[in-house]
Amino acid sequence: MINNQILHIGLDDTDSTRRGCTTYVTALLVEKLEKLNVTFLDYPHLVRLNPNVPWKTRGNGALCLRIAYPAGLEGKIKETAINLLEKHSDIAFKGTNPGIVFLQNEKIPEEIKTFAKNAITSIVTLKEATRLITKFGGEALGFKNCRGIIGALAAVGETLEDDHTYELIAYRAPENFGLKRNVDEASIFEMDKLTCPYTFNNVDSEKGRVIITPRGPDPILFGIRGETPEIVKKAFGLIKPLEPVNRWLVFGTNQGTDAHLTRVAALKKVTPYSSVVAEGVVSRNPRIIPLRHVIFSIKDETGEVDCAAYEPTGSLRKVARKLMVDDNVEVYGAVRKPSAGKRLTVNLEKIRVLALAPQIILQNPVCKKCGKRLKSMGKNKGFRCEKCGTRYDDARKVQTALERELKTGLYVTSTRSQRHLTKPLRRYGLEKQGEEAAGLIENWHSP
Repeated sequence: MINNQILHIGLDDTDSTRRGCTTYVTALLVEKLEKLNVTFLDYPHLVRLNPNVPWKTRGNGALCLRIAYPAGLEGKIKETAINLLEKHSDIAFKGTNPGIVFLQNEKIPEEIKTFAKNAITSIVTLKEATRLITKFGGEALGFKNCRGIIGALAAVGETLEDDHTYELIAYRAPENFGLKRNVDEASIFEMDKLTCPYTFNNVDSEKGRVIITPRGPDPILFGIRGETPEIVKKAFGLIKPLEPVNRWLVFGTNQGTDAHLTRVAALKKVTPYSSVVAEGVVSRNPRIIPLRHVIFSIKDETGEVDCAAYEPTGSLRKVARKLMVDDNVEVYGAVRKPSAGKRLTVNLEKIRVLALAPQIILQNPVCKKCGKRLKSMGKNKGFRCEKCGTRYDDARKVQTALERELKTGLYVTSTRSQRHLTKPLRRYGLEKQGEEAAGLIENWHSP
């Protein structure tokens, strides 16, 4: 039997804050489809969309499966996918609006790829999504307000041809959903050490804390992110779970790539709900507001915006405190819309210090005879050396440049507060650009 039909299946918005996970639905679908004799063309794609949309559930991740299958099987495949979506979606929850998209093209149209990029960096609409689905002969099923169709199509359109990473997700037995996760933490620290730098965001070294285990009621036990399928599978073998692993699966993903960031040429182009890279000069010195958040402002010839390093950003907040007026910086982060008493604000993920302003202080001059710093004799009365007694009636205070504590370079928010899409320092230099996708490794999921 020849697999000569190609189908892309996008899924989104099955979960809620109280239960569920779209990656889990995808893992179940992989197992069902395998029994139908399909061929997987790639790893399932876990596509993180714009992290700033106000209606997201948790991580704003959408999923896509790309398969080839024998003629005549299309109806069974679609029925299987829809049944799983309905069964495992928390449809009764107010903010859950599941969607599924089927697209039967060998190659993804460029317009749909562009739609996916826009869904990662900005706001797209259901009207745009349905227009493209109709234009290219796709099918979609949505529930309630159908917003999940947007993410489902975006997942279909993001083919991960640019920089990408992988994540192996291990799932819990259903009887443990909602209970405290039980994994040997020492084995996770050891795994991080043995696989560095090819896995990332496993632990928070500042707090000495494991961060691969989520805290919510979802079915995930832990997720390991890394550069290749082989390294995340190796890392999985180094971890010692202390409760049953019900199933696991390797995903291709845009996590850790900065795919959400868009460089803007001027501060006037900074808009709410986007994530930007913007350059400016510090125009207001950093100030600490309640809860130990640090706020400063930057400006260019087109405008001025506030920048916020919140307390959980850890080391980045400490960097922000050391900035001063006239420092030249590049800021990276999500844009929060203005509100009562608050201006347009970039919530910082990174700061690149491009140039430091000199820190000048005024000091008493030095005695020309003995080198000791002089003492003022009063306003406009000159200075006197306490050591040798020499007077300097016409001397004035002198400007002295201090060495800054801060250095130029890139600073990234602490691991514990990094968003799914934020590229960590560990990944710099390991980016993939235009590489051909490797074939599936043996045993990339279980069961």
